[in-house]
Amino acid sequence: MNLAIAISLVVLFALGVPVAISIVLASVIGIEFFSRLPLLMVPQRMLVGIDSFPLMAIPFFILAGNLMATGGVSERLVDVAKSVVGGLQGGLAMTCVLTCMMFAAVSGSSVATTFAIGSILIPAMVRHDYPKPLAASIQASSSELGVLIPPSIPLILYGVSTDTSIGRLFIAGIGPGLLVGGALLTFLYIFCRIRGYGLRDREDRSSFPRAFRRAWAALLMPVVVIGGIYGGVFTPTEASAVAVVYALIVGGLVYRELGWQNLWPVLRKSAISTATVMLIIAAAALFSFLISRSGLPSQIAGWVTEVFDNPVSFLLAVNVMLLIIGMFVETSAAILVLAPIFTPIAVQYGIDPVHFGLIVVVNLALGMFTPPLGVNLFAACAVANLSIDRLIPWLMRFVLVVLACLMAITYMPWISMGLVDLLY
Repeated sequence: MNLAIAISLVVLFALGVPVAISIVLASVIGIEFFSRLPLLMVPQRMLVGIDSFPLMAIPFFILAGNLMATGGVSERLVDVAKSVVGGLQGGLAMTCVLTCMMFAAVSGSSVATTFAIGSILIPAMVRHDYPKPLAASIQASSSELGVLIPPSIPLILYGVSTDTSIGRLFIAGIGPGLLVGGALLTFLYIFCRIRGYGLRDREDRSSFPRAFRRAWAALLMPVVVIGGIYGGVFTPTEASAVAVVYALIVGGLVYRELGWQNLWPVLRKSAISTATVMLIIAAAALFSFLISRSGLPSQIAGWVTEVFDNPVSFLLAVNVMLLIIGMFVETSAAILVLAPIFTPIAVQYGIDPVHFGLIVVVNLALGMFTPPLGVNLFAACAVANLSIDRLIPWLMRFVLVVLACLMAITYMPWISMGLVDLLY
């Protein structure tokens, strides 16, 4: 049955069938022709897969991010970031990274970050004489911070699928997020000075006090949401609802850019995004059930422990595999299918499941802006109106930077676990 499902998936992916539909159809083929299970198991296991209270955080964080993007938050965060680093050569490119780090603490979604920030900063970088493919590459690589810095939808999915504390995962995501963000900022500063980009980035720059006064309410949102989780005031799921209420207040009453006429488009966009993610979760739950029932996870565990005799080689093998998978498979599906298989094996090697979760998410975040199917890559190309092939020569520099950060996160657990150990 496993072979039939695998072949079906490969064929369906090759035909361009959407990820969720491919997983469901492959599972149906496996059930119908290679097992004695009734087809009634298909809707039953899909419903069981999404019948989880922590998953309620996903639609709320998606809605909060869209409300903040529509309510004038993006422009104000850009002004704050520009006031901090805009005085440097390459400051506008660095502003993109810094703004994405701030917006990531609002939206929890890398795609939302790409559209919200890219629509402002890609045209601005082009006006300041950055090549358009470089501007789009900076945006695509910076937006993956949206899945590292909490709140993070992929971290929620990992926590649900492996029964790992989402609060601990959120705390653990801060260190890797700052590391990747800092590495991109450093690289862009050096790169722009060497190549001569960003000589006019000081233009149209506000002072920090003025930019902060305009953006204080937006900057306070991560403090309220993340501080409430860490302080034990509310759970991550409850925090997502708080984020929605806060976004409505800030966009509607403080900035007055979110009116009644904006609500329907925002709700519609959020509903479509939520339906897409939840369908993938339901399909992956069905797929995981069939894989678990077949005994494949235990077979893989036995093979892995025979081949890799220490955590170092195991983590290297997992990194290589996830990097390849992340280039072709949607992040949510990859987490929901692979995390329940490999996390118990990682625990056998003495690897903390929280640390392993960050390794998984950083790997798949890298896949979000690598060809051929990186979702951030497509989003940045859509904003910049470019074809993917024009980005690839510029993009590889950023892939190498994030890859170096991934190796550090993998083999230096304190980057992820230092703050967790301090607070728990």
